[in-house]
Amino acid sequence: MVKAAMTEGLADARNNVTNELLTLYRLWASNGLGLMLTGNVQIDRAHLERPGNIVVDDQTDMEALKRLAVVGTEHGNQFWAQLNHTGRQTPASVNPRPYAPSGISLPVAEAVCGEAREMPESEIKRVISLFASSARLCQAAGFTGVQIHGAHGYLISQFLSPLANKREDQWGGSLENRARLLIETVRAVRAAVGADFPVSVKLNSADFQRGGFDEGESARVVGWLNDEAVDLLEISGGNYEQMEMVGIGSDGPRAAAASTVAREAYFLDYARHIRPLFSNPLMITGGMRSAAAINAALAAKECDLIGIGRPLCIDPQSAGQLIQGEIDRMPALDTKLAMRSDALGPDVEPATFKRIESFALLGWYCVQLLRVGRGQGADVGMDVFDALLAYKANEERAAAEWSGASR
Repeated sequence: MVKAAMTEGLADARNNVTNELLTLYRLWASNGLGLMLTGNVQIDRAHLERPGNIVVDDQTDMEALKRLAVVGTEHGNQFWAQLNHTGRQTPASVNPRPYAPSGISLPVAEAVCGEAREMPESEIKRVISLFASSARLCQAAGFTGVQIHGAHGYLISQFLSPLANKREDQWGGSLENRARLLIETVRAVRAAVGADFPVSVKLNSADFQRGGFDEGESARVVGWLNDEAVDLLEISGGNYEQMEMVGIGSDGPRAAAASTVAREAYFLDYARHIRPLFSNPLMITGGMRSAAAINAALAAKECDLIGIGRPLCIDPQSAGQLIQGEIDRMPALDTKLAMRSDALGPDVEPATFKRIESFALLGWYCVQLLRVGRGQGADVGMDVFDALLAYKANEERAAAEWSGASR
């Protein structure tokens, strides 16, 4: 079992590790998990997923980063830093003109994210070098591996998508060209950290958008990654427009196939399809809650590791309790959480309501992480719309502090 990557939002105004982050990871590290992944460690200060992200670069407080690595490994488990560049999914409060493969802004969040501008090739090469240098710094700090985030609509995922990438040079067009950033990043990171340091990739099974990066293209990329020095492949799916990674599509919580309901995993069917294509360990994240479902997937050798995320926001100790047999299922509030039907007033369009509700559900879990890191404990009775407002207020405060510290 793996603690999956989840954005924490608990870094300070200069994007360094805080005592709140140490508290959060100290709780998770005591669970008996074999591996923990950080959430959204950024390689570029001008492209953050949110102002409270950790950034690892030449301005990083390395002593604080080392303290996090110590906390995350003190029980003998692996602790890997997930490295990311957000591209066009950068909030406008951080960067009003973020780089992207092409000048195509994110339609569903154009009021929140900056206006995308096409990256010159020099910037693409700089991004590759930033991934490598951040990986090297994480290794020096004491992390035991790194993960390259190539999913969920962030920069590498944007390059893979024919909807976001309309380039006509060697970085766009054919799948080989669209995958070039990912492959070159893997090679640069491997060269930076050496042969024996674990390097992972997180990849979408699909973007779940018509005309986007689909399962067929994803399977071809998996085959190429198998020829690279990738030690672990994590499968996920979706992006800000289609949030399949948390079981939410454009029409709200999606009705999963019967096999998925029975096995509790969003991406298990795809994992079974690509299992022969990748020779190293394969990890799936999304939906797994019960010991029975986890054991069945592992026993069938459909995957090698199971990523757990949202239950650890509600109860940081639940993974350890499941491993020890004290409980047979971790908390699963996903099917019960919903925004009040009158929260947005009587005249809101159903599609608009569903879209805002999707972000409100994400915000609800983000607020729980903030509470746990600050020593307050989760509030499972929190209203979803109230959580959205609390999350928005927190992000506005963090953005103001970050902006002040960046001047």
